[in-house]
Amino acid sequence: MSKIICSAAIRGAHKIVDMAEEKYEEALKKYGPEQEVSFPNTAYFLPIIYSMLGAKVQKLGDMKEIFQECRKLLPPPVSDSMWLPYLAPALDAGMATLFAEEMYEAIRYIDEPNFYTKTEDPPSDDQIWLGAADDIIFRKRGVEFVDGTAPGFAAILGTPPDPEMAAKIALELQEKNLYIFMHDQTDGVSMPDQLKKQNVQMGWSTRLVPFGPTYTSAVFALGFACRVALAFGGIKPGDYKGNLIYNKDRTFAFVMAFGPVSDEWYANAAGAINWGFPTISDWDIPEILPTGICTYEHVVSKVPHEEIVQKAIEVRGLKVTVSKVDVPVAYGPAFEGERVRKDDLYLECGGGRTIGVELLISREMDEVQDGLVTVEGPEMTDVEPGAKLPFAILVEVAGRQMQSDFEPILERQFHHLINYAQGIMHIGQRNIMWLRVGKSAIEKGFKFEHIGKILHAKLHQDFGAILDKVQVKIFTEEEKVKEILELAKQVYAARDERLGSMTDESEDVFYSCTLCQSFAPTHVCVITPERVGMCGAYNWLDGKASYEINPTGPNQPIQKGECIDENLGQWTGVNEFVKQASRGKVERVSAYSLMVDPMTACGCFECIATMLPMCNGIMIVNRDYLGMTPSGMKFSTLAGMVGGGQVTPGFLGVSKHYICSRKFMKAEGGLKRVVWMPKMLKEELRDRLQQRAEEEGVPDLLDMIADEEVGTTEDEVLKFLQEKGHPALKMDSAV
Repeated sequence: MSKIICSAAIRGAHKIVDMAEEKYEEALKKYGPEQEVSFPNTAYFLPIIYSMLGAKVQKLGDMKEIFQECRKLLPPPVSDSMWLPYLAPALDAGMATLFAEEMYEAIRYIDEPNFYTKTEDPPSDDQIWLGAADDIIFRKRGVEFVDGTAPGFAAILGTPPDPEMAAKIALELQEKNLYIFMHDQTDGVSMPDQLKKQNVQMGWSTRLVPFGPTYTSAVFALGFACRVALAFGGIKPGDYKGNLIYNKDRTFAFVMAFGPVSDEWYANAAGAINWGFPTISDWDIPEILPTGICTYEHVVSKVPHEEIVQKAIEVRGLKVTVSKVDVPVAYGPAFEGERVRKDDLYLECGGGRTIGVELLISREMDEVQDGLVTVEGPEMTDVEPGAKLPFAILVEVAGRQMQSDFEPILERQFHHLINYAQGIMHIGQRNIMWLRVGKSAIEKGFKFEHIGKILHAKLHQDFGAILDKVQVKIFTEEEKVKEILELAKQVYAARDERLGSMTDESEDVFYSCTLCQSFAPTHVCVITPERVGMCGAYNWLDGKASYEINPTGPNQPIQKGECIDENLGQWTGVNEFVKQASRGKVERVSAYSLMVDPMTACGCFECIATMLPMCNGIMIVNRDYLGMTPSGMKFSTLAGMVGGGQVTPGFLGVSKHYICSRKFMKAEGGLKRVVWMPKMLKEELRDRLQQRAEEEGVPDLLDMIADEEVGTTEDEVLKFLQEKGHPALKMDSAV
């Protein structure tokens, strides 16, 4: 380990701990030891400290012991007469640095509550620094590090001096599907400053995340990695070894430093090395080339800007596979959240502005010409800026393994596959789809035909096991669009009838989902026709299609076997499968019960259901609701009790779709047992819930279900239920 680097890292660590402790003493005098501290709306306290030490820093007074731990970790400054093996002391100094910075940032939230926007995307050009990701953002984005959608992140310190090069580096990282976490400045200029000059959209939706204007905000990046291990990896708080190894093996992150490297930057880099995250710099600094903690080199320097992304990926050992699609714009998942705003709008179709429809249907092999892409009607280049065109996409596929049940599954892929193109925005599906094309995409030569090329290439790449041929027809003439619309309505109606008629009793086979099992080893999701996966992303047909596509993948058929208990939803075959797939950790699963053998969860659930004993009912809270619930816990706290493959009677992760199922909590009395849910969730599901309430013979049930406007304590909810005469009060006790 280089003596120069270790000396600088240890010096920097001393400076940072001194600075943070001084800030702490000032805060202690000003606010007192009982002052609450946290990163807003997060479940894991100060996550680096919590994951490494198991310490819950909830009040200012709790920080005293952590600063004592920092002082224990800090080695003495390196001197000419002092010769030591430098690796361990430097890594300890780096860990002390991160502990101190995390406390420093927590105090900043008290001193300057509006310093960070606390939003998903910057609200304006003047307010760009987002701060720590709250639990809504974390749950939505963190799962991408689980399923491989995002292999890792680049933690950027400073910025290249040239705005065009900064934008080029950011784009190249986006194309590799990485998140880009931005911190600090070089000569008073930050990476977001440079990107703004190039009109680059920033925020979680584009994976360009401006965390903070100082090096101390680097803890938000490392803390995010720690939270992934805690939430999705089954790592326990205080298991520092497990957390470090998990992130080294699974989170492919690295530090990218631009410009002169200060002692403080060295200290943060030493901290990152603990997790196996190397540093790649454009500056002339000493290198640490031997392997050891990191997969390959620890510090690599003097890397030209044109080569720095590729070098970083090589040093981290990340194997990135990016499918090349023949389109004139950048293409990849990083652009899925991009918005085409009014000022940049060149063309739009559908969305209520014009007729718009998209449809995928299967044909016989001789009816499809593979690779055929046709456009009938005006092309994008034939219209003026601001134009509105009718629009229809008809994708016809053929394959020896293709089935009509797969059509809606493949059709749903249009949304993200089209959105992956930079400068293109796609919203909705079926005949409520909406397409917007930006001026920048037109300037680069994007046309309707490129949408066809995208769908042809990606459907083959993603569904090659069931597809042999794909042809795409695009229509922008109104009469032809109306013709496709009529065909689509007939197809949609037939599909809905097929899906709507399926019941758990009508099918002998269910499907498993163990996609997240490497991160929650005991979790097995059982998907039935009437119980969608708790993430809301997988239904029974999706499981069937996935098995056809990948017979050894995470979605396996489950022969449900003999019924053990119809009310609970237990079957011999399901229990046998779950016991085997959970390696004996879970022996029984009830598909329809909250209290008896409830299903495990990995952490990706849309909602959480739990009992309110005083009310003899069930409350449901969705992850978008930030407030307190009558259970006395917020969603983030409840999530910690449900995720990680735990079996916790009385707590259950559920999807929004399942709430409207006839099998929802059947063992506890179903929908009539629900007594509280956030207003936003009730309104979102109102039509389907009303239909179910009428089926249950309680047409005014929705008006009897309390929300946060009624109260957020169990006493307040109970009073409301008594006034309304809620049926749950007359039901047998569920606990």
